[in-house]
Amino acid sequence: MAETSSSGADEVRDERRLLWRAALVLAAAMGVGRFVYTPILPMMEQQAGLSAVTGAHIATANYLGYIAGAVLLSVLPSLANSRALARGSLVLLVATLAAMPLTASPPAWMALRFLAGVTSAVIFIVAAQALLRTLRRSPHLSGWSYGGVGLGIALSGAVVLAAGPTTSWPVFWYLSAALALLLGAPVWTLIDRAADPRETASGAGGAEPASKRAFRLLLAGYFLEGVGYIIAATFLVAALSGAGLTWLGNGAWVLVGVAAIPSCVLWAYWSRRISRPTLLVVALLVQAVAVALPGVTDNAAMVMVSAVLFGGTFMGITTLALAAGAELNVPRSAAALTTAYGLGQVVGPLVVQPTLDHGYQPALLIGGAVLSVGAVVVLLLRVSSWPGIPAPTRPAPPRAR
Repeated sequence: MAETSSSGADEVRDERRLLWRAALVLAAAMGVGRFVYTPILPMMEQQAGLSAVTGAHIATANYLGYIAGAVLLSVLPSLANSRALARGSLVLLVATLAAMPLTASPPAWMALRFLAGVTSAVIFIVAAQALLRTLRRSPHLSGWSYGGVGLGIALSGAVVLAAGPTTSWPVFWYLSAALALLLGAPVWTLIDRAADPRETASGAGGAEPASKRAFRLLLAGYFLEGVGYIIAATFLVAALSGAGLTWLGNGAWVLVGVAAIPSCVLWAYWSRRISRPTLLVVALLVQAVAVALPGVTDNAAMVMVSAVLFGGTFMGITTLALAAGAELNVPRSAAALTTAYGLGQVVGPLVVQPTLDHGYQPALLIGGAVLSVGAVVVLLLRVSSWPGIPAPTRPAPPRAR
């Protein structure tokens, strides 16, 4: 009995250690490494003469790198358990951030952001696989770690907001490199045990035909999420700055991060009572409204509402989608979903690029429309293909005495 109790305490301790480590690592790799470009973009446009189209190309290079990293770990899943790869990826990510001010060449910026995309995808999948492996009995706890992305967004956005728009744009890249290094330090001990070879995939066994059909719809819906959300994630601050609301844009981006921190925990908690496809439909529809709202109004209150709704859904959708993929027992589901998501992020800026000469508002409306289509796809998954949808949990009736 004592041994069982000790083993249980050890498991709880291991889970807690992993949760905070993964949260900080994701804050560095995703919240800073990937998304710091959003608040810095307006300053590069104003101070470095970067055009909206070139800015979109640089963003696309980052998303291509994200796909490359996801594909790498999909083809070679054992790398998701490599300490050397995880640590090297963080070092390279920090180096790419610090190198951005060392050149004024858009092709060089694209190359650096491509490498940043590769490393952020690798670190994200390494963390996701570690969470899936360690939290098999309590997968809903992963929300505490995915909320780290919001922490990184909020911190990097706050740095930009505090320094102000008159600060030279290179300063922000140096600060982001220092912040990523500080937050990402726990990557050195993120992988603290050897994994069973069967655990390198999100599903150890083969998926049933019904699960495979459901997973294809999940992939399609998550791809559309990537297309729609990245339009706002890339251009929200620039859109508000272009409308003369620079202060509001940076403040809204901080709000996005703050709202994202608890959102994953809340969506994971609700997933214990409501089926994940149902929650995904709700989250996608809420996000569609959030993305489209700044496209129709520059009212400060409405923009703040949009930021909170966007931050409250985009990482929650990731949490739900990755958990749904694991639930379907599809091998390497995390890498496959991340690849589809990455493809969507490449397509998003390309789809709206022809509209950028007319401002960012049309792009945001297109993003909202794409997310609405994604909600319809996931609704099809919910009503026709999801195997074994659990009923909401209800308390057991009292026994007769």
